[in-house]
Amino acid sequence: MTGGKQARDRDGATPQVGRYHARWHRMMRFVAQRLMLRPVVSAVTTTTVEGADNVEGLNGPFVLVANHCSHLDTGVLISQLPYRLTKKLAVGAAADYFYSRWWMKAATSLFFNTYPVHRAGSGGRGKGMSQRLLGSGLPVMLFPEGTRSRDGVMRGFKPGAAVLCMTVGVPCVPVALVGTHDAMPVGRFWPAPGRPPVRVLIGRPMRPAAGESAREFSDRVAGHIRTMMTMQTPYVVGDTRRGGHGGRSQEEAS
Repeated sequence: MTGGKQARDRDGATPQVGRYHARWHRMMRFVAQRLMLRPVVSAVTTTTVEGADNVEGLNGPFVLVANHCSHLDTGVLISQLPYRLTKKLAVGAAADYFYSRWWMKAATSLFFNTYPVHRAGSGGRGKGMSQRLLGSGLPVMLFPEGTRSRDGVMRGFKPGAAVLCMTVGVPCVPVALVGTHDAMPVGRFWPAPGRPPVRVLIGRPMRPAAGESAREFSDRVAGHIRTMMTMQTPYVVGDTRRGGHGGRSQEEAS
């Protein structure tokens, strides 16, 4: 501490988030994610990404959320999403699992640019990192279900991601993953043979409505992702926001 204020590094980021802004680490991530991980994911799955035009005008930090049923999910998202979304993206990872061993922490940090997320009942350092990262201008990715679905059915979202969006004032980018459960369900350590199909559906950015609670916003985002999965398309018009714009989302109406 200096003069009652937290010291900042040369990039203007606080020491806790300085590494996530570092150019050297971004270059290492590019090699790991795009030149190493991307070819592997493409070799073991047949992945298609749809809806990239939904986020064409997206600038600044955001919270990207997706359904979660496989360890394949993060690899698919970080390597297959448009690079402009993943270039600075920090990925929330369960601290009690991915940060329990030094080598796992190092590998996930390099390939996925992770930071620790402490699940209910697990204490430890690093709490509040999501908000600090967003506040420093970086986007984050979270799986609001909190853990992988064992049967491929999406569970209810915990409201933490919605709270972040409302607290920091950033949009939520909903993404539906289709096929990752069949490709690599819980219990498998490598995708099934035959390059199983995987689809990544990127929805329009969403913001909370006036008077909407964090729980309501979280449920609305979850419902949007379920609809994309059911309709098999990222172009979902009927965002069921309470009131205004004939049921369309703020972003669609703007």
